[in-house]
This record gives sequence, C-alpha cells and structure tokens, in this order.
Amino acid sequence: MIHYLTEGVDMPNLDQQRIMRWLTKVVAGYGFDLGDITYIFCSDERILAVNKQFLKHDYYTDVITFDYSTRGKVSGDIYISLDTVRSNAEEFGQDYELELHRILVHGVLHLTGQGDKTPESKVVMTMKEEQALAILIADNKS
Repeated sequence: MIHYLTEGVDMPNLDQQRIMRWLTKVVAGYGFDLGDITYIFCSDERILAVNKQFLKHDYYTDVITFDYSTRGKVSGDIYISLDTVRSNAEEFGQDYELELHRILVHGVLHLTGQGDKTPESKVVMTMKEEQALAILIADNKS
C-alpha cells in the first residue's frame, strides 16, 4: 500500500493507481514485494530539518528514505522536497513530472538495497532509475 502525505506543501498531482502498478513491477524485478510505503512531500526547509534531526546532516537534499523493510517486502517512509525536485528539473532541463517520478523510484530503490554514496554507486543508481522510468513510460503507452 502506498500512502501520500504533505507537510507544508500542496499535494502533487499523481496518478496513484499507475504509481502503485509501476512500483510493484519495479520492486518485483529486484525480488521483492511492495509493502507499506509512505511518501511525505515537503519543502526544502522541512527536509533540511529531517536531515539534521535524524541523519545529523546539515544540507538540503531531494529525498530521504527511512527503511522499514522486512524480509522480502520493501516498506518505508520517503521524504521528498518538492522545492528541490522543481529546482533539479529546471537545472537539468527535465520535465517536472518526470523528475518527480525519478525521485519517487529513487527512494524505493534505496529500499531494495541500492546505495548512492560513492561515484560508482551513483552511476548504478542513475541507470536503475532510467530502467524504472522506462517501465513507467512503457506502461503509459500500453
């Protein structure tokens, strides 16, 4: 089950059934079932506060994932700064909706065990994001 919450921002326009189908396919590709995922959409200031409080990091980010997965089932809370998603979309010349979907799956990929702390793992993460987005785009065409 996927839940969507907001903290100080408007809820983005999302096709929740489509996202559920998509993420179910993505995690199945890594040998997992989709458990309970809660997306918390927030501002830059809120994600900075979460980053400081829980991770002791004093910087802005687009996504923070708290992993509550159990054996074979991905679950967690995923904070997403819509401010950073918007600025990243502008900076990289991407469509906002595409960038938001990239960050939605980025958090879920963390729940499957994918890291992004090293340059090498960042390259792999980006590749996996692209593969996941291709599944979403293919689903949109069918």
